[in-house]
Amino acid sequence: MIKVATVAEAFDRDLEDDFIRVEKLVEAARADGVRLLALPEACLGGYLADLNGQAELPPALRLDGPEIARLTDIAGEMVVCAGYCEDAGDGTRYNSVVCVGEGRVLGNHRKVHQPLREDASYSSGDSFAAFDTPVGRLGLMICYDKAFPESARSLALDGAEIIVCVSAWPGSRTNAPDDLADDRWTRRFDLFDRARALENQVVWISANQAGHFGSLRFVCSAKIVDPGGDVLATTGCAPGMAVATVDVAGALTDARRYMGHLRDRRPAAYATA
Repeated sequence: MIKVATVAEAFDRDLEDDFIRVEKLVEAARADGVRLLALPEACLGGYLADLNGQAELPPALRLDGPEIARLTDIAGEMVVCAGYCEDAGDGTRYNSVVCVGEGRVLGNHRKVHQPLREDASYSSGDSFAAFDTPVGRLGLMICYDKAFPESARSLALDGAEIIVCVSAWPGSRTNAPDDLADDRWTRRFDLFDRARALENQVVWISANQAGHFGSLRFVCSAKIVDPGGDVLATTGCAPGMAVATVDVAGALTDARRYMGHLRDRRPAAYATA
């Protein structure tokens, strides 16, 4: 059994303030016995202020640079996933999420699928790969990646037991309701989370930005979903931390005992892309 947590919180361009928020969240999670914590997309430096290709860019950070080292120090023995703008070293920027723990970088993912004009600000990643961590085999995704079933399926086929999807998922930009709970993009965010968990029979951990940044209003709705597609804990449409205790191996075994969605695949019947 492990305790896992995920966050809906506001982050912005002030990197020092972002680290102060991260440290407080990690301290609160640690005090609650959390072993795995998911923080939102772009929590180090903030997301784009708009999706029209004209936004001020967040600070670009090297994977081997002092900021990720600082995050690693803050995490300590906890496994922490956090979104940031990655400087690849040649001037190329990626919208990335890093996983750190036990004093080292455990994994890193560059966002593959880019909505609207996000490609004006970031280059696109080109792969999905699971990796081993102290809390189990993990896969990483970012936001719009989860709208494509192939993303989560490729991680599950690579042995991911837990998939962490960090997001800066905004609400509707047209005909937006006052209450985020009534927003069609909140509904889609929640549907994707539950569907990806169920169809791959994995533990799904979804983090998201909160509040407003530039022209965007984020839907929050951080959550933990079990391999049957049931929500174990959620922040709802408000900032906060959702926490759940999960028997990862047991949950996967129970979900896959009779209806094994990975086992029962028929790849020869599927048209290739």
